[in-house]
Amino acid sequence: MKPVNVIIDTNVIVAALKSRRGASHKLLISLPSGLYRPNISVPLFLEYGSVAKRAGMVSGLEEQDIDVILDYILSKSSIRQIFYLWRPYLKDPQDDLVLEVAVESQSEYIVTFNKKDFGGIERFGIKAVTPQEFMAERGLLK
Repeated sequence: MKPVNVIIDTNVIVAALKSRRGASHKLLISLPSGLYRPNISVPLFLEYGSVAKRAGMVSGLEEQDIDVILDYILSKSSIRQIFYLWRPYLKDPQDDLVLEVAVESQSEYIVTFNKKDFGGIERFGIKAVTPQEFMAERGLLK
């Protein structure tokens, strides 16, 4: 199966850092499988770190631990440069940040827990899915 381009929303990264039980964590540990390719921009990567390191956001991990995990995600991702901004398209500017990377990378999926926030992205040929839905569609659930 050919790897698909995806964007992982910040809420999925944070959920994966909070718990080893859910589909978000399984999604991240399946990175080496090569069945999907995360795409990221510098602003989106900075948002991952900013949100994950907020006081009380992720218990049980030090900032250095979070940095190591984020660096690993970055090493497995395609870093995209965004040369155009056509915001606002979505209600939340942070969601536009995710959508811009998805459009530039021609990603098929935005993996998020907030599917309703990405209404209208079908226009770009992109589908918003939860981590569990993505894992099921790609045959990554065991």
